[in-house]
Amino acid sequence: MSVNIRKVEVFSFENKKMTFDHFKGNVLLIVNVASKCGFTKQYSGLQKLQDKYASKGFKVLGFPCNDFGNQEPGALEEIKKFCSVSYGANFQLFQKVHAKGNTTEPFTSLNKVDPAGDVEWNFEKFLINRDGDAVARFKSSVDPESTEMIKAIEKLLD
Repeated sequence: MSVNIRKVEVFSFENKKMTFDHFKGNVLLIVNVASKCGFTKQYSGLQKLQDKYASKGFKVLGFPCNDFGNQEPGALEEIKKFCSVSYGANFQLFQKVHAKGNTTEPFTSLNKVDPAGDVEWNFEKFLINRDGDAVARFKSSVDPESTEMIKAIEKLLD
């Protein structure tokens, strides 16, 4: 099922309400992130994607989530500092969210993307085209720099 998220409301890092219309015309990779997870090393790969494709209109958007194993317990400032110092990651972070159940956007909407269902763990990734449609979903085990991920991103950027 295709889901358009342009009108979905989220809260910025600074706790300002916004919609994904703010990113109109960009290809987005939305990720539920956690600082104490076995997949945390993916911060580095996510930043490399951001750096490589930013000039073509690509953005990584991170949504800290503490739903899985209490692996994102810190405050936002701590999370941001950890990402920057430990992994050189400076892509945009948002307010903490829940990634499972019908509780918090953007995942309430994104959970309808095939294969539909709740996010199962940290670092699940959703690829959004320039029109705001969620077009692909990648499980936590899919590395951001994998051939599968890069092909999907480049296809949308061409």
